[in-house]
Amino acid sequence: MKVRRIVSNIAATDTAAGRAFYGELLGLDTLMDHGWIATYGTDETARVQVSVATEGGNGTPVPDLSIEVDDLDEALARIQGAGHRIVYGPAEEPWGVRRFYVRDPYGKLLNILEHL
Repeated sequence: MKVRRIVSNIAATDTAAGRAFYGELLGLDTLMDHGWIATYGTDETARVQVSVATEGGNGTPVPDLSIEVDDLDEALARIQGAGHRIVYGPAEEPWGVRRFYVRDPYGKLLNILEHL
């Protein structure tokens, strides 16, 4: 048996806020939208990973999601431009990533990162 896909499910009362944040700000495509559930993603091949952690690194809380991007500065500018508060970083970490934390519209803590 092989795992083919892992989907993160976020409880919400309004899927439109997810479309604005994950679709418009982070550039993910709407893969499915039934009104009560909307899935955002990409058709690009992605690695399947599940991380289990006691902290988020450098004493930060464990994020709910980690999202790797190809241009952290652009992601940061988009998110700040939309009025979202950065709660950590941006920081260049000793394990070879540059990242920042932000909360999505549902209160989930996101670790937005790029590898150096």
